[in-house]
Amino acid sequence: MAVLAQASSPAADQGPEPGVIRWMVRDVPPHLTYPAGRPPQRASDLGNGEIDGYLRLLIQHLPQYRHEFLDAGFPRFEALVRQGQTLCSPLHVNTPERQSWLYFTHVHPPLISRQLVVVTRRELAPRFEKFGRQVALGELLQSELVGLLPRDRSYGPKADAALQGAGPRAPKTVVTGRQSHLLAMLLAQRMDYTLDYASAVDEYLKSVAVAPGELLKLPLLEGVSTPLATYACSRTPEGRKQIEAIDQAARKLAADPQREAWIQAWRGASQDDSERQRLKRYLDERARGGPQID
Repeated sequence: MAVLAQASSPAADQGPEPGVIRWMVRDVPPHLTYPAGRPPQRASDLGNGEIDGYLRLLIQHLPQYRHEFLDAGFPRFEALVRQGQTLCSPLHVNTPERQSWLYFTHVHPPLISRQLVVVTRRELAPRFEKFGRQVALGELLQSELVGLLPRDRSYGPKADAALQGAGPRAPKTVVTGRQSHLLAMLLAQRMDYTLDYASAVDEYLKSVAVAPGELLKLPLLEGVSTPLATYACSRTPEGRKQIEAIDQAARKLAADPQREAWIQAWRGASQDDSERQRLKRYLDERARGGPQID
């Protein structure tokens, strides 16, 4: 089903040949995980989280393409796309700015695992009490607390607007990767807080054997990061063909007579009833609708 190139080699940076979709991937447990500790070489190497599990299902409906995987962060992905390469991503949130260089389609509603939180250390809890039960990002950005965020990451329209409106008071950003995890920096007292998904925080703490109570996850008022989970491809002629194929594959999945089986295989016991019903309503509408490309 998939023939994979060595994405880390210099030749791989020349871009895929026609008939190949090259997907951006990165190790962001539990949403997308490298089970063997290295980037996937074929679709069967993908994990079974929210992002990689759905991507594996989607690839099965794209047999006209070979599929390669590029282990890259957001800055490198953007640089390659702006150089004219045709790449696709299951990780990019749709924003007005990104629509100038990426095509988007949506694939499912936001899941509970996509709820953003403010992450801080336990001993700083008293300094966050003034924000109440939900932290309003605009108020947090006006406080004396020091944040640090990953570079070029979008948190959805509401959170992005608050960050842009903060001007010089906005948190600094850094390039992150497998060797520079922001939660490790937070534990090392490099800053007072960051933003992340609650499930990603839990996964990180398990991976480094740190007690869950060492980091607090405070509900964020702007916690729904995006109204829909999206896939993106370069805004090139070939990228347009690929996003159209991805959009069609998403509609095929939505209309699949065996839909209950693949939902169970993908989400398993991680769904609650409200999330399950929201997903089914979305899939019913997606199956009836036409192309959904921005």
